[in-house]
Amino acid sequence: MAAGRALAALLAALLVASAQHLQREASFTISLRTVDKITVMIKLRPGVPPRCQIRFKNVSRSELKIKPGETMTFTFTCSTPEKYFIMEIQKNIDCVSDPCPFGDVHLYPPGLPRLNRTFIWDVKASTKAGLELRFSAPWLRQIEPGETCPDFVSYNINSCIDVATVNIGTFCRNGSVSRVKLLGGVVMSLHLPWDSPVTTSGFNIANRASIKRLCIIESILNGESSITLMSPNYPLGFPEDELMTWQFVIPSNMRASVFFHNYSLSNCERKEERVEYYLPGSLSNPEVFKLSDSQPANIAGSFNLSLQGCDQDTQNPGILRLLFQVVVQHPQVDENVTYLVNLSKEWNMTVTIHFEGWPSRIPSMSEPICLICKDPRTCDRVLTLVSGTVYKISFLCKDLSRLRITAEKGISCVDLRWCQRKIYSLSVPMAITKLPIQLRKFIWKLSAPDPINIEITSPSLKLQQHVPEQRCNTSYSYSIVSATPEAELNVGIFCPGGSIEKIQMRNNVTISLKTFGRGFLNESNHQDLKMSFVPHIKDECTFTVSPDPKAKVYLQTPSWLYGLPPYVSISWYVVVPGKHVARLAFSKDRMGITCETGRAYVNIKEETSGAEETVRREDELLPEPRKMYHNFWVNISNCKPVDKMQLALQFWVTFADRQIDLGLILGMVAGAGVLVAIGLTVCCVKKKKKSQNPMVGVYNANVNTQVPRKQGLFTKGRKTNESHVYAVIDDAMVYGHLLKESNGSVAPEVDVYRPFDGPIGSLPPSPPPFSFRKDIKPSNTSNTEEPPPLTDTDHDAYTFAHQKSGQSEDNGDTNEKNNGDTSTSLLENKEQDSSVE
Repeated sequence: MAAGRALAALLAALLVASAQHLQREASFTISLRTVDKITVMIKLRPGVPPRCQIRFKNVSRSELKIKPGETMTFTFTCSTPEKYFIMEIQKNIDCVSDPCPFGDVHLYPPGLPRLNRTFIWDVKASTKAGLELRFSAPWLRQIEPGETCPDFVSYNINSCIDVATVNIGTFCRNGSVSRVKLLGGVVMSLHLPWDSPVTTSGFNIANRASIKRLCIIESILNGESSITLMSPNYPLGFPEDELMTWQFVIPSNMRASVFFHNYSLSNCERKEERVEYYLPGSLSNPEVFKLSDSQPANIAGSFNLSLQGCDQDTQNPGILRLLFQVVVQHPQVDENVTYLVNLSKEWNMTVTIHFEGWPSRIPSMSEPICLICKDPRTCDRVLTLVSGTVYKISFLCKDLSRLRITAEKGISCVDLRWCQRKIYSLSVPMAITKLPIQLRKFIWKLSAPDPINIEITSPSLKLQQHVPEQRCNTSYSYSIVSATPEAELNVGIFCPGGSIEKIQMRNNVTISLKTFGRGFLNESNHQDLKMSFVPHIKDECTFTVSPDPKAKVYLQTPSWLYGLPPYVSISWYVVVPGKHVARLAFSKDRMGITCETGRAYVNIKEETSGAEETVRREDELLPEPRKMYHNFWVNISNCKPVDKMQLALQFWVTFADRQIDLGLILGMVAGAGVLVAIGLTVCCVKKKKKSQNPMVGVYNANVNTQVPRKQGLFTKGRKTNESHVYAVIDDAMVYGHLLKESNGSVAPEVDVYRPFDGPIGSLPPSPPPFSFRKDIKPSNTSNTEEPPPLTDTDHDAYTFAHQKSGQSEDNGDTNEKNNGDTSTSLLENKEQDSSVE
């Protein structure tokens, strides 16, 4: 088997060598008739070195020209002349002085060498007549300048009016352009590669009446399709004050839409550049549009589109050019279903509905088109809605999953007095979430002057920072960027369900909510991100972290991929849950930078009185893992590192139940023992006091204890309610502190209760005022007036007997020496004590 393959390879090599030898030795004869008016030119390809020659009559040359009526026989000096030579075959047709050869156009002469060749038909005609180039199926497709056809077979059409030549366009095979009608002469070119099997021109020429415009291009669109067309001379300018028309033949059961993708306008002195439509069923044909307008869509059936130029400014003419697309599709089942988008209560917001990949990606021509319509005739692949308006939109799209929504909202503050107390909700409006389109991104742009900063909070869900060790797996995330005109700080990517409760930033902030899949529609009702404007803060960014005790929290510096910008300071305030202790650890032992200017620091400090602050510089080891018993701060501030060095630090915090140590337990036991001893002592004293002689109530008839009151509030009289009768007071614990001990015994003043036989009033006794003293006679030198007499007639009071303050404690004498009144009022005693103080 191997021997057979080797033999076959050897035979193939011999055949190739023989073919090359025959090609090198083969001669070509071209004979041209005078009546055909055909000229053949063989010349070197541009930019190719002359390594091959044409040998004619034993003379080598680099080009050969054969004129009408001549016959030439020649050979090539190489085996692959197609690499070095090209051939042009030009036929001149004069329809002004001679009859026009209407009908099919043939490729003549036959037997030409296999070279890259161009057939050119130069047709001269009067401007009073029109020429029509009719192409056979599968028709043509226009391409942009510089684009090549898949099979390298292309047509180029130029219109000739007097001495001016206008490039109508370049076309490939397999398209929708079926006819091109031109005013005046035409130069038609067909480019064929050396190995092309094409043997016919694929078009014919017909005579038509004057079309009164530059050209008419007809396209037939039978099924769902998309075509791109360009104005003549594109991307150069459309001729001044010219008119041309595109005719689109479309079945009435199909829908067509027009989209202008690229255009420019010239500077007009007179008239106005515009496009005109003849639409089926329109009552105002032609309908005139500016090139900047949204073009008609959802057109049922065939229509015409015309481009009209103007008289241009001679000094600065400008350029009128147009590239547009026509999309034909079947009517959609839900084309009459409208969706209400109410943005009337929103402000400073735009909502753009677009195809997936917009704006960086342009859909291919073969890709199905999805259109968004704000009215039956105004549809586009991209539709922008603005705040303050109510829209009714519909979709011409088979698969709505190919559409996306991008929205942007601006919030700004100029005066902190007006916006400091206001809290803004950073949630996606329901007008957007109700649409059957996936939200791609919602952007909030928050701006404020320098003295005003921005605070972002997530009270209930909290935020989790997206780090390699703890990735976000939710249906949406927030990208937060703090920026100034000079610098940008990428704070990070965050998602709900973490420990970060608050982020404060000094500069303008951009927050981008990005969704992942359709799950956001279910979670959109639980958004709780809010923002407010706050006074100036110290650091560029401050995080408040309030973790769950069971969580392990990873935190890292902003701009992780590119390093913390120079001279930027970031702080984290970590809340330690009650009855827990936190463990703080860094992911590496050094900062990993060398400062060119300034110093980089890591500061750690617990928020408690007397706490020491831990400080590390960039040339020192970072702190070892440590326990934190109180809320604490972590601050990282950068210097200006030397080139190609970046400051990027990550740390994490874990929590454990706080353990009570043995010393604390022993201290608590000792404290409990002291309390027990004090309790036993108090009990003993109480029992001792109860064993002593009880206190005796003493009635003092000379003291008034009554507060003036209104008559009638006390319903019973003194004679019936027995309020003036006192039982014996014997609670030593209540009044024991008024007694003084003398050798362990207490000798109360003793008297006998005597019933009161005097007059009885209707109110209970009340204590006397502090200024009233029965046993203290006023001084003769006193200038104070006598107090007004009491209104009540009762001046009786009860006082409690106690040991006189003047009694000696060490003589054991319990008998009181009476010099008159032996009882003293507690109120009087209290006043005397206060006077001593």
